[in-house]
Amino acid sequence: MTHVKVPKDRIGAIIGPKGSVKQLIETKSSAELDIDSESGVVEIIPGDDPVGAMRATEVVNAIARGFNPDKTMSMLDDDLIMLEVIDLSKTASTQKDMLRLKGRIIGKGGKTREITERLIGVKISVYGKTVSIIGNPEQIQIARTAIEMLVEGAPHGTVYSFLEKKRQELLQSQLDYY
Repeated sequence: MTHVKVPKDRIGAIIGPKGSVKQLIETKSSAELDIDSESGVVEIIPGDDPVGAMRATEVVNAIARGFNPDKTMSMLDDDLIMLEVIDLSKTASTQKDMLRLKGRIIGKGGKTREITERLIGVKISVYGKTVSIIGNPEQIQIARTAIEMLVEGAPHGTVYSFLEKKRQELLQSQLDYY
C-alpha cells in the first residue's frame, strides 16, 4: 500500500467527471484508490497485480504534478513509459527566479514546451516548483538535458538545435531496431 500526497487543486483531476478517471486507473491497474479529499492523500491499495499498483502510483503522481489525466493513461498501457520529476526549487533561489525558469521552459505562448514535446515525443507539465516529463527512458533523458540547458541559460535556438539532432538520432535508432 502506497500513499501519495496530492495538491488539493489536483484531487478533482484524479477523481475525474463522475469518478471516471479513478475508475479507469483502478480498472487498468487492478489497484484500488482511496482518496481523502480533505488531506489530499491518495492511498493506493494493490490488487492482483503488484506492478499495476506501481503504475497506478506513477499515474496518480503524474496527475498530481499537473498532467491532464488523458496524457497519463499511456503509463498504464506501456511499461516503458514513465514519469520524471525535476525540482526547480534547487536552482531557483527566489520566486522571481522560479517564474523566469518556468517561463524559459514553457517558452513564449508555450512554444518551447510544444517543440520539445513534438520533436522528442514526450509530455511535459510545469506545475508548482517542478517540471515533469512523461516518456520512455531515452526520451526523458533528452528532454531532461534540454530543460537543464534552458535552466542553465542556453539560448533557445541552441536547445532547439540539440532537440532536432536528438530527434534524428531517435528516428535512426528506431529504424536500426526494425
